[in-house]
Amino acid sequence: MSLTLTDVTLTYPDGEGRLTALDAVTLDVPRGSLTAVVGPSGSGKSSLLAVAATLVTPDAGTVTVDGTVTAGLSRGELGALRRRGIGIVFQQPNLLPSLTAVEQLQVMAHLDGRSPAKARGRAMELLDAVGLADVAHRRPNRLSGGQRQRVNIARALMNDPTVLLVDEPTSALDHERGAAVIDLLAALTRRRATATVLVTHDRTHLAAADRVAEVRDGRLRFPGAP
Repeated sequence: MSLTLTDVTLTYPDGEGRLTALDAVTLDVPRGSLTAVVGPSGSGKSSLLAVAATLVTPDAGTVTVDGTVTAGLSRGELGALRRRGIGIVFQQPNLLPSLTAVEQLQVMAHLDGRSPAKARGRAMELLDAVGLADVAHRRPNRLSGGQRQRVNIARALMNDPTVLLVDEPTSALDHERGAAVIDLLAALTRRRATATVLVTHDRTHLAAADRVAEVRDGRLRFPGAP
């Protein structure tokens, strides 16, 4: 397993008490597989991603990323783990307007202390993998919404993560472009052997997933499982 959450519980302050966002959640995601997570608004989907990304520390339970148990790691160690082991595709691409598509990816190498110039070859390889090699030198204002989301995905893969966490990647796209993005994520998951978690509100995309999990009131279940 490349991503494992074991009996994870997360609570937030709520007046004089605590609100339970995740209730003893256990999830195993092997490399090369895509798990889709669905659920109503406020059910705990975003909390699940935040914990898996090591952005939030749970009250109880353990998070293991590619064999590394994250409990007890320092802030610096967690930062290094996120840079090198976890790719995050945000709902909005949030591309830097002054940078070209290829430069958006090269920045990731710079943040990891590597030479952006030396990383150019890998950046071009990834843009080619998402079908954007011919627009590598365009800035975001000259890219369509679907193309910007593809740059977002390629950027998340730049440091060759073992875990890929994807938050509502089709929310700003029409159905056709959204379906193309989901198909791309599924293909890249298998080709690059990432353990992928996809949070989505659109159930029409679930056929691309290897497994579907549902979060409701902070609890995780697998519809159809015995």
